[in-house]
Amino acid sequence: MLKTFTKTLAVTAVAIGGSAVAWAAGGGDFDYKMKHPSWSFHGISGTYDPAAMRRGYQVYREVCSSCHALDQLAFRHLGDPGGPLYYEAYPNPNDNPYVKAIAADWTIEDIDSETGDVIERKGVPADEFPPIYPNVPAARAANGGALPPDLSLMVAARTGGADYLYNLLIAYDEPKPDDVKLTPGLYWNPVMDGGKIAMASPLSEGIIDYPEVEIDDGHGGLETLKVEATVDQMAKDVTHFLAWSADPKLEQRKRAGFAVMLYLFVLTVLLYLSYKRVWRNVEH
Repeated sequence: MLKTFTKTLAVTAVAIGGSAVAWAAGGGDFDYKMKHPSWSFHGISGTYDPAAMRRGYQVYREVCSSCHALDQLAFRHLGDPGGPLYYEAYPNPNDNPYVKAIAADWTIEDIDSETGDVIERKGVPADEFPPIYPNVPAARAANGGALPPDLSLMVAARTGGADYLYNLLIAYDEPKPDDVKLTPGLYWNPVMDGGKIAMASPLSEGIIDYPEVEIDDGHGGLETLKVEATVDQMAKDVTHFLAWSADPKLEQRKRAGFAVMLYLFVLTVLLYLSYKRVWRNVEH
């Protein structure tokens, strides 16, 4: 309950104070035509794509995590129903070997229970994703005065949601208008307010290597699938992962909503039939 309340407060704070955490300055419209991919999680019956989320996590880990944290997530959340590493064989994410492997890839600061000294250890599923910087001044000092925003709620906090984040990542190649002047440490990106952003383009062709995966070929066999890590593909995948991190209960919420709507429909029919029966001999 406390975690949910904290997350709600964080969404509100980021949504209200977005300009304070965004790496941008100024404001304006540069006639950039937003692209709108077909997201699997949109629509009344939409669901997350586990493969896209796993690739998106890889992009986050290998590219984004050098600056951006996931303050509202614990490793175990990756193995929850609807998460990128959920498997029915491991209903408890703390027992999920894939979640354990992901957690062990991170270094966690802890306190030695006997000496009280600060120690470092490998992560476990119960741990939260660690902060990238020890404090805000350190984060600003490492990034030329800019404060890298937390990404766990970014899709929910920005107008346009997933489309906004995806377009932000692919818009760096757009030509810069002659009347826009960039000071040192700022880069051109027409999706941002003012077109100025303190983050250089994080994605480039071949920056990561997606692993090959085996999928059902539809004939009882397996075929190897290799997804190319193009800028467009990586932008879609990391956006998919961050859409999940911002709303990890989306699938459960949609199922519950459908059940409620079905219940209300049946109740409405029963009430109407009851009304007709009770008042059948009364003129209206």
